Amino acid sequence: MVSLIAVMQDGRSVETMTIGREGVIATSASGYVDPAFSRFLVQVPGMAVRTTAQGFEDMVDGSVGLCSAVSRYREVLLRTTLQIVACNAIHSVRQRCARWILTTHDRSGSDVLPLTQASLAEMLGVKRNAVSIVLRELHRLGMIENQRSQIAVVDRVALNLVACECYGLVCREQERLLTDGPSPECND
Repeated sequence: MVSLIAVMQDGRSVETMTIGREGVIATSASGYVDPAFSRFLVQVPGMAVRTTAQGFEDMVDGSVGLCSAVSRYREVLLRTTLQIVACNAIHSVRQRCARWILTTHDRSGSDVLPLTQASLAEMLGVKRNAVSIVLRELHRLGMIENQRSQIAVVDRVALNLVACECYGLVCREQERLLTDGPSPECND
């Protein structure tokens, strides 16, 4: 799982996009992210395939199935990013933290997430002590185990009840868009 992070001139930062095993990290030619505006941070290690932007575009152009998947994934990224902008502006640190843990849990395939409080604070765009307070509360309620450099999900159902509605909305959209048939723009 990789986070794209926007860094301000004063050093403050916040996650703008999360890409897991369902997605593609692409720059320039494929139209995703200009590296000058983001930095990439591997949150959860895993396997990946690497190609040039042109090689990727050639693969997309040569396969209706891949073209459709990439087109639908781009729509997922756009909708998710728009929802997270709203989430960051409206919801509490507690709700956003629960959402972020659940999202990471989904994408990692593991109950134990290699996350520090500092990295989680950076993803949420808040101070570390705010995350520390929330994680202590989630631990006290039996939803997570929080140890040095890792968070273990213990009660996913309860954590889901704490998370804001953005988590469910994004999950449903991702499921709908990534499992539907071919995108119309790829059928020419």
